[in-house]
Amino acid sequence: MIQSEPTLRSVALPLVAMLAVQTAVAMAVYVAPVMAPVAAPEIGVASSAIGYFIAIVYLGSMIGSVTAGGWIARFGPIRASQAGLVLCFVGLALGATAWLPLVLLGAFTIGLGYGPATPASSQILVRAAPASLISLTFSIKQTGVPLGGVLAGVAVPTMILLLGWSGAALAVGVACLALVFGVAPIRARYDCDLDTRAPITLRSTLGPLRLVLGVPRLAEMAFASFVYAGVQITLVTYLVTFLTEMFSMSLVLAGLVMAVSQVASVFGRVLWGTCADRIVSPRRMLALLGLAMGGCAAATLAASPDWPIALLFVFAAAFGATAVGWNGVLLAEVARCAPVGQAGPATGGVLFFTYLGVVVTPPLFNVVLGLAGSYAVAYGVFALPALAVGMRLLMWRPPLHPAA
Repeated sequence: MIQSEPTLRSVALPLVAMLAVQTAVAMAVYVAPVMAPVAAPEIGVASSAIGYFIAIVYLGSMIGSVTAGGWIARFGPIRASQAGLVLCFVGLALGATAWLPLVLLGAFTIGLGYGPATPASSQILVRAAPASLISLTFSIKQTGVPLGGVLAGVAVPTMILLLGWSGAALAVGVACLALVFGVAPIRARYDCDLDTRAPITLRSTLGPLRLVLGVPRLAEMAFASFVYAGVQITLVTYLVTFLTEMFSMSLVLAGLVMAVSQVASVFGRVLWGTCADRIVSPRRMLALLGLAMGGCAAATLAASPDWPIALLFVFAAAFGATAVGWNGVLLAEVARCAPVGQAGPATGGVLFFTYLGVVVTPPLFNVVLGLAGSYAVAYGVFALPALAVGMRLLMWRPPLHPAA
């Protein structure tokens, strides 16, 4: 019996479920940069130290994503997503103690919870999405990342005023825990064809990395994601602190500017996904986004306290749409280039390098910031790799397989 090609309507249920999970775990990560100006003094560190917190989060994400393949194969993508949500709750609860050792442990735990979300969703959506709309489908799901940023930017400052920053962290954690039960009804449908003997040892985690490095186009996507993720995390991590310190903004207004950047990235992800399906190739789309995000980062060199508020909103929107808008197109390209049935492991392997970029970049950004004494100069320095990758993607296309 010939099965009909899936339609966007048929993928609606898993897409909504995975979008909700992605939004929740992203918000669990993004609460920290928003509350950094308030929480850091109470913890006993400088607000710029948020970069190290985020680096630890994504160190956990590296491990969570590269080990996700075994957990997904053995327990299913929904169960893996539920485990991630529970870990985010635990991590936020640890961070709410305000004791630095537990805050750092909480950061790592949040990362472990964040890591499995994308490989799990890729395993479901690559089968459920119509081939002609795969970039759009993945881009819609990936809007959960900026949506989490929007919710953090808009809701967390108000929650801090009402509950204090510790209470706000706990409230977000409870929301993650509630979603564990929210996605439970669909587990029977999507946690099927399980391999109860799938390896989940540390040694087995090398499989996704070997897979990615053995396929030239996957390796190229891994390198691009390493660089692009670094630019993205500098925007998300330092924007609120940059605005409050350089422009003397209130936390609420700076959070609103951050929210605008994330809203723009939501629309950007859908637009770029549509363009990659209908107008230009995904590769060219990724090249153009690299050039655009590099240009936005370089534009900070012209920033000054004299900039009107409206211009800051426009800048944040453009930066967000590009630096946070590339993920869906890249992940869809990874799923396309992966061997049949290997979308989850391939995604986890690529995300290892994505999160490596996030781990490495904030500490390096802090070093440049310390040497230059300027957020604008630091942003400008990290514009260069994105511009270089964008040019490379325009000029060279590797074979799909080593012998091709």
